[in-house]
Amino acid sequence: MNISALAGARRGRWAISFADLLLLLLGFFVMLQASGQRRDAMLAQVRQQFGGHASSPMEIHAAELFLPGEALLTQQGRKRLKIVADRFALGRERLEVSSRGTDAGHQRFDGWDLSAARLGAVARALKAEGIGGDRLVLRGLDQLDGEGGKGQVILIVAER
Repeated sequence: MNISALAGARRGRWAISFADLLLLLLGFFVMLQASGQRRDAMLAQVRQQFGGHASSPMEIHAAELFLPGEALLTQQGRKRLKIVADRFALGRERLEVSSRGTDAGHQRFDGWDLSAARLGAVARALKAEGIGGDRLVLRGLDQLDGEGGKGQVILIVAER
C-alpha cells in the first residue's frame, strides 16, 4: 500500500468521529423531545450527571391545592404548600416552579389565565411561608396534558 494513500485515510478519520458525535447529539435531542411529559425529570437527571445538582420534580395536582376553576388556595392547599416550604426553608437552593397541563377555565379565567394565576399563587404562598423571593423562579406553562388530560400539575424543582 502506498504511504500517501495511508496518510489520506488517516486524515479522513476525524470526519467519521465528528459525524458520530453529531448523530449522538441528534439522538439525545430526539429522545428529549419524545419524552414529553417526563421532560423535566429527564432534564433534572441530565443536569445532575453533568455536575448541576437538581432534585426530581415534586408534582402536585392543581386540584389538590385550588378551588375548581379558581386560583384561590384551599385550606388543604395552604397546608400542603407550607409542608413544601418547610422542607426547603433552611436550604439555599433555588426553587423552580412551573406548570404542565391546563384545567378548563370558568367565568373569570380561560385555561391560560387560570394556569398562570395558579402558578403565581403557588409562588406567593411559598414566599409567604419563608422562601425568599430571590430563590423562587417561575417558568413557563406547558399546555400539553401529558398525563391523559388529568389537568394542571404544578412542578417544583430544587436547584443548587
